[in-house]
Amino acid sequence: MADTPVIPRSAGTILLLTAAVFLIIGVQAIAYIITIIAVSLILAMIIYPATKALRSRGFPEIAAVGAVAVIASLVVLLICYLVFFSFENLVSALPLYQQELTIRLSEILTLLARYGIDTGSFSPSSINLQGFAGFLSSSAISIADLLLYLFFIAVTTIFTLIEAPRMPERIQRVTNRPETVEGFSRMSRFLIDFVIVRTEANLVHGFLFGTFLWVMGVHAAVLWGVLTFLLSYIPYIGLIVAALPAIFFAWLQFGLWGAIAVIAAVAVLNALVENPIFAHFASRRFDIPALVVILSVIFWGWALGVAGMIFAVPLTLIVLMIIQFSDDWAWVNTILGVDHLFTGEQTPPAERGRPKLHR
Repeated sequence: MADTPVIPRSAGTILLLTAAVFLIIGVQAIAYIITIIAVSLILAMIIYPATKALRSRGFPEIAAVGAVAVIASLVVLLICYLVFFSFENLVSALPLYQQELTIRLSEILTLLARYGIDTGSFSPSSINLQGFAGFLSSSAISIADLLLYLFFIAVTTIFTLIEAPRMPERIQRVTNRPETVEGFSRMSRFLIDFVIVRTEANLVHGFLFGTFLWVMGVHAAVLWGVLTFLLSYIPYIGLIVAALPAIFFAWLQFGLWGAIAVIAAVAVLNALVENPIFAHFASRRFDIPALVVILSVIFWGWALGVAGMIFAVPLTLIVLMIIQFSDDWAWVNTILGVDHLFTGEQTPPAERGRPKLHR
C-alpha cells in the first residue's frame, strides 16, 4: 500500500495564505452579514454578565436573556432616537448656522487682510452648509433599513446569549489539550473585560462631554455626546474625530475662545477618564502594539465600514484567538507580540516600554 503523500510545510503555508486572501475578499463581499454577526457577538459580551447574574439569582435562562435583551434593545433605540432627533434639529437650524459661519469667516478675512494676506476670490458665502447636510442625509441609512438592521442584530444577540453558557463544554469536546481550553478561557475573560470596561468608560466620557457642551450652550450637544460615546471605541483617533464637530460649532457660536474651551474640555476628560482605563489594563498586561491596533482599524474599516472601525480591537482579538489555537498559525501571534495574552506570561522586558492599549 502506497504511503499517503504529505504536503511540505512551506506548500501548506502558501495554501493557507491563499485561503486567507480569499477569506478577506469574502469578508468584504458579505460585509453586511459579517457586521451583524460581529456587532451581535460584541453586544452579547457586554450584556452576558447581566444575564449570568440573573441566572445565579434563580431566574430561568430564557427569562434572564429576555429581560436583559429587552432592556438593551430599549437603550439602543433610545440612542438611535437621540441621534435622529438631534440631527433633525441640526438640519432645521442650518440657516442660523450659515449666518454664524458667514460672520466667523468674515472675521478671518478681515484679520488676514489687515496683515496683507490676499485670499483671492474666496468669500464667506463660498462654503454652503446646506449642501454638506444634503450629502450627509443622502448618505445616511434610512429609518426602515436601520430598524431591519437592528432587528437582525437583536435576534442574533439573543440566540448568542442562549448558546454562550454551552460554549466551554463544546470547546472541551473539540480539543483534548488542556492548555488550549485554558488559553481560550483566559482570552475570553480578557476580551469580555475589555469590551465592558471600554463601554463603561465611553458612557462616562460621552455623558460628561455632552453635559459640558449642553451647559456651555453648544448646538446639538446631545448628538456630540452620543457621537463621543460611539467613536471612542476607535483607538487613538476616535475621540479626536468625535470632538471636531463640537469644536466647529463652539467656534461658530462663541468664536476662537469657545473652540479653545471645548478643546480644553476634551483634554481634561481624556486625562480623567482614560488614565484609569490605562491603569486597569496595564495591571493585567493587556498591551497590544500600536501598529497592530492601527492596522486593525484600517482593515476592519475597509472591510465593514464605520462599524468595523468602532469594533476593530474586539474583532482583532477574536481573530487572534482563532490564530492561537492553530498549530500552523500560532507563530503569527508571536511575531505580532501578543502571544503573552494567551499564555499568561508577562510581557518581555524589551517590550515593556511600548505603548499600552488604552484608547
